[in-house]
Order: sequence, then structure tokens, then C-alpha cells
Amino acid sequence: MIFLTLSIMTARGQNKMRPFDELVNDIDPAWPLVQGWIVSAKNKVEVLPVDTIQAKAAVYKAQVTTRSPMGAIIYMTGGLLIDDGWIRILGSGNTKLNRTLPDWNKSKSFNEFGEAPSFLLIADDVIGGFFLLNGGGLGKDLGKVYYFSPDNLQYEALNISYTEFLLFCFNNNLDKFYKNQRWIDWRKEVSKLDGNHVFSFYPFLWTKEGKDINKDTRKEVPIDEQYNLNIEMRKQLGIDK
Repeated sequence: MIFLTLSIMTARGQNKMRPFDELVNDIDPAWPLVQGWIVSAKNKVEVLPVDTIQAKAAVYKAQVTTRSPMGAIIYMTGGLLIDDGWIRILGSGNTKLNRTLPDWNKSKSFNEFGEAPSFLLIADDVIGGFFLLNGGGLGKDLGKVYYFSPDNLQYEALNISYTEFLLFCFNNNLDKFYKNQRWIDWRKEVSKLDGNHVFSFYPFLWTKEGKDINKDTRKEVPIDEQYNLNIEMRKQLGIDK
């Protein structure tokens, strides 16, 4: 399972799209395995209801088999909300998280469905951080997850696979991972936030003045707006040359 997504991403180097029926695995689907992880998770996991028609379209566009955990989440869920929605793992879309994994990546990591992505945006968080699966555009560690961190605008290698990322979200101490990035009473605000929005902070979290998140002002903004801002700021700061 750990290496399956990696092989799938490599196979997507071919522009020929596999038909939907070839991507649905009824003999050895990954969903029962993922369900077991969710049931035993230490962190709160909300499974968003799936729209069958939308899920079929998303699996086809993603070209990922349901034998993989990623394919299972796309096919069987509208997405997953972790820790009252602090982290949003992309699936096939839902009213609470109206973004499918393939559609969210189109024009960001590839131009046309069926192309090999340089990376895949697989999840994001409410403070404007993004989790990416490396397709070769982030380093030589193909199939590993990176965190596009809002506090330094760097792509930080987490040295874990997609499967390990799921287990990290389900079981790891997220307060420790997000040390100094959770404000007082954050849970109340986050639980009401739409999955297509994030909080934008001022001063920016990557500035010296913005390091105390309890003193920063914050407002809800569309996630597209925040992602584009992060990319643009990397260019202005000379991080991307």
C-alpha cells in the first residue's frame, strides 16, 4: 500500500486515460483498511458523505485505483476533516469541502487530466498550509509528502508516504506539530469554517512580527486566494528564482 500511490503517479506519465472500470478494484479495495484506521484514530476524523456520480468522475480524472488509500478516499468519501476541520484531506468533494482532489490540482500541478503531475495537493489546513505529494517537482524523494508551511513559505519534507500521512493525521499529536500556531479558542472558530476557506493572518505568519499568532489579526479568505498569495510571496522574496 505504501508504494502503490508512487507507482500510480509514475504511470500517469502516460497521457492515455485508463477507463473508470479499470480503476475500481472490487477484489482488494483499500477502503476497509482506511476505515479501520479511522475507527481506531486518536484524533477526531469526520468522513464527509460521498456523491457517487461526483466520486466516479473524480476517480477517473485522478487516474488512481481504489486499491490505493488515495483512490479509496476519493471514491468513498467527499473528503476527511481532521481535528474539527483543522486539516482537510481531499476526496471527491462535499458541501463542506467543495473541492475534489483532481480538480483542485488542475492548473496547479498539471494542465490537463492524464498528465504526470509534478506534485499533488492532497490536503491543507486552516492557517494556509498545504500538504503535497511529490511527483518529482519537489525533490528526488518521489511519492513523499511535503508541507508548504505558512510560517516560512518553504516546502518542508516530512519523509512520509501518503499512507503514512493519513496515519499521521489520524494519530499524531497535532498540537505538537502546530506548536505556537494554534490560538486561544481556535477550535470554536475552526469548526465553523467552510472547507474552501482558510484564515489569513496579519502580520503574515512568516514575518518576525507575525510569530505570536494570538496577537495577529485574522480573517477568512478563499483558499485559492491564500494559495496564490503564498506562491507569489515566494517569488517576491526571492525564494523561487
